[in-house]
Amino acid sequence: MESSRPCKSCRERTLITDDITGCLVCSSCGIVQDFDNFQHHFGGISGPTGTFVQAGTAGSGTVYSYKETKIYKAKQTLEHLTKLLNFWPSKTDEVRIMVETITEGEYGQGDWFPVFIGACAYVVMRTDSKSLPLIEVADKVGCDVYELGRMVNRVVQSLQLKLPEFDIVNLFERAMQTCFGAVSVGEDKIERMLKQGIFLVQCMVKWYLTSGRRPVPVVAAVLVFVAQLNEVDVRIEDVAMELNVTVATSKSRYKELLECLVKVAQVLPWGKDITVKNIVKNAPFVIQYMELKSMSNLGEKRKSLEHVGFDLDDLVGDCLKKKVEYSMDSYSMVNDSQYFEVQDKNSSSGWSVDDLEELKISPECLRKIYSELSNEVCNAQSMGEIGHNRRKRGRGFDLFDCRDWWKGKSDLSKKLFLKKLLEKDVGLNPMPPSFVNGCLTYQRRREKINAAKLRIDKIMCPSNANSGDIYNLCISKSINVGKKRRRKRIKVDTDWEDFIIETLLLHRVKEEEIEKGHYNTLLDLHVFNSGNM
Repeated sequence: MESSRPCKSCRERTLITDDITGCLVCSSCGIVQDFDNFQHHFGGISGPTGTFVQAGTAGSGTVYSYKETKIYKAKQTLEHLTKLLNFWPSKTDEVRIMVETITEGEYGQGDWFPVFIGACAYVVMRTDSKSLPLIEVADKVGCDVYELGRMVNRVVQSLQLKLPEFDIVNLFERAMQTCFGAVSVGEDKIERMLKQGIFLVQCMVKWYLTSGRRPVPVVAAVLVFVAQLNEVDVRIEDVAMELNVTVATSKSRYKELLECLVKVAQVLPWGKDITVKNIVKNAPFVIQYMELKSMSNLGEKRKSLEHVGFDLDDLVGDCLKKKVEYSMDSYSMVNDSQYFEVQDKNSSSGWSVDDLEELKISPECLRKIYSELSNEVCNAQSMGEIGHNRRKRGRGFDLFDCRDWWKGKSDLSKKLFLKKLLEKDVGLNPMPPSFVNGCLTYQRRREKINAAKLRIDKIMCPSNANSGDIYNLCISKSINVGKKRRRKRIKVDTDWEDFIIETLLLHRVKEEEIEKGHYNTLLDLHVFNSGNM
């Protein structure tokens, strides 16, 4: 059978099919035509196997399907993230089970899936009452902390879980290991700093400094303060960078801690001289007072804070025993605390002037103390010490220069439940800062409302406006001066909030609603939509 196609060699239309090979051959020149023996292989999955694509696969060159490949890569991502978070195998299995439960074994892929794994990891650790800051998980996952927080809420709602209270004490212990793990600090000092930090962290919880705030900056502030208290060189910027928190927020929490300690220090005899600048030097006094105050029996009736003071026996005994360090750092004296015994310790709960008169101190003891301190001052002066050390010598005998002011016997040095923690008394019971700020904001808005009413009344009833004389006097003084002086002297006391309040008052909005500060809603309801009402 001849074909109508021309021959590729002679261009004659004399192509015939060879009976043996099935190829087209030109009967004129005998040339075999190339690429003319293609055969179709019909059939589906059960048909014959192809050359490059195996039947039943997606054509990726492997025997795995799309679902199996997706699950394999998802498990690799899960293993990688849990390894970055230093999860042990049991916790990794819990995260995997939670992911499989929520996704019904389908896992997932895309940018949302690592965020989902991080949220499950956070929920697993939080359920087990382990400290894992949300900001640390967001840093490892590489997402925004708010995005991760929204994913955590979705995970909790999906599993219908109730997360326990965040353990800030455990977080502080973890931060201590992170920041001082590689620093050459003695184990005794680390243990001491840990107890002091737990004490201060729980005091900040009692003072509502952690309510509605992120816990990591609070931990950073306490860690820096405790390090300064124990003469460990640590900068708050380095701690904030190590804990992945904002430096400004950490400094704000640090300032709030110092301000609260200053308020507690006001009960001391020299409390009026203690400020934020020198509170670190006076912190041993304040912390020991707080420790003794927290250990006091709440069942006893005490009329004032003065009844709970320093235990003079322990105070003098600590400072007069052997190897006590004074401000000269080269002096030790014999234990003479027996001279400071009181005849009847149970006669009163506190120390007064009459009690001090009953103290029996031998003249020999006083003479010995005076002579040895005088010799020490002379020796220090002969060594030529100047500057800061000379100022310290001017103060003389410093009771709390010794290092054993910290007892660590208070329950606040250990982890306490919130109910027990709030029952403790540390010498200060402030209101929550958010509540105080809210009250101040309401008061400021009330003053703005009253000022706006006066301005409106002055314009509508000029004869009744008696408060405008001072304003007119100020304006007249500024007008009589030169142009440059006039531009400097004229000050506008009103801002956009005052104009909004005036507008709302003119539209007869209730003052109680204005005090709440929802200006946009009130403007939409009473000003811009007033024609439809």
